[in-house]
Amino acid sequence: MTKRSIVVAMSGGVDSCVAAALLVEQGYDVLGMTMKTFCYGSIETTEKSCCSIDSINDAKSVCRQLGIRHHVIDEVETFQSTVIDNFVNEYAAGRTPNPCVICNSQLKFWDLLIRARQAGYDKVATGHYARIRYNEVSGRWELLKGRDEHKDQTYFLWDTSQEQLAHTVLPLGELTKPEVRHLARKYGFRTATKPESQEICFIPDNDTRGFLKRQLGDRLQPGEIQDEAGNVLGMHEGTPLYTIGQRKGLKLAVGRPVYVKRIDPQNNVVVVADDDALYQKELVVERTNWISIKTLEKPLTVTAKIRYRHHGDQATLYPLDAHRARVVFETPQRAITPGQSAVFYQADVVIGGGLIASEPYLHN
Repeated sequence: MTKRSIVVAMSGGVDSCVAAALLVEQGYDVLGMTMKTFCYGSIETTEKSCCSIDSINDAKSVCRQLGIRHHVIDEVETFQSTVIDNFVNEYAAGRTPNPCVICNSQLKFWDLLIRARQAGYDKVATGHYARIRYNEVSGRWELLKGRDEHKDQTYFLWDTSQEQLAHTVLPLGELTKPEVRHLARKYGFRTATKPESQEICFIPDNDTRGFLKRQLGDRLQPGEIQDEAGNVLGMHEGTPLYTIGQRKGLKLAVGRPVYVKRIDPQNNVVVVADDDALYQKELVVERTNWISIKTLEKPLTVTAKIRYRHHGDQATLYPLDAHRARVVFETPQRAITPGQSAVFYQADVVIGGGLIASEPYLHN
């Protein structure tokens, strides 16, 4: 009988290492692949970086221990053009992107699948805490929350296609993080106690502001900070350095806390307001991707998350066109941020998601 074959995306962290080990135990012919995503001499990484040279060596070590092959694939140019350039350009346009979403859909779940097929493998696996199943009734692949509600990563996977889901295996979907670390200790992996990567991999010092200053250079132009009535309260250092809901770093003396409510890069203005002005019930998502349904044809009640750590609130989706939908929450939400992802659920099933548009829905 021919062994099932699979490529595992190995970052060198504990999750992907345990995913590889579980697949070996299940009888798969496993090939570990690690993506080199940037030139390591140009970015100073930390112990918590998921894409450092040390992480590549950790992945190699685990593969050697498991008796499987390990390949390093060069994705530097693709990562720069697809993830980093998009990140910088979105901030320049007054939006706050989530680079993990585009990295997952374009690199980990697409480029990696292409590389796997070139190597003679037809499936890929990752260490994400999520689940995939095929719905016989709808004829669609579904994405479901991982069993560990504290580690569920479906928010970052809403942009995966049916083709990608059909060829992806997520071995950790039924496990909790403590169980994964226990398995890593049982296997004797040196990654068992490795800290989790929490920062953006290409900004390991977590200084997004400093990174944008270096990337944008002269494109950053000082401008006015205004209140909602257009009164000038102070000056900003460049609109890309601010995000919705921000309070720190405004350097304003107005006698009360104020927060960024709107960013207007065309007029080079940052608008601030009191906290209660940050709440709204509606938004529009663009570049939608539907997973459990083929398309949104009528209003649909869902639980919607507007950021990763958002608990999610009940909302109704209304179709606008093939790529956009209106989202109306039951209760007002604070600091709805253009560029972030809005992801829609019914129970554990991901219905789909989209990017929060810069302009809110306007009633006719």
